[in-house]
Amino acid sequence: MTNTQCNSCTMPIESGTLCQYCGDEHGRLRPFDELFERMVQWSLREQGGGDRAVAERRTLEFMAGQPAWRDHAEIQRRLGR
Repeated sequence: MTNTQCNSCTMPIESGTLCQYCGDEHGRLRPFDELFERMVQWSLREQGGGDRAVAERRTLEFMAGQPAWRDHAEIQRRLGR
């Protein structure tokens, strides 16, 4: 099955479930801490800086809605679920 979006970050992809940034060389999801920080940094850049706590919360909420992260224990813990 061909996907059009990464299951972790929604980046457009031609095939598979993860983009080159979210998947490692074996197609496995990279560690939570690594991708969380990348996504927070992206959020801060997109917002032109801003409050890190707000960017972290937005990132956690975004990640919680993605198939790759939906049931991840760290997401649930940080969101208090």
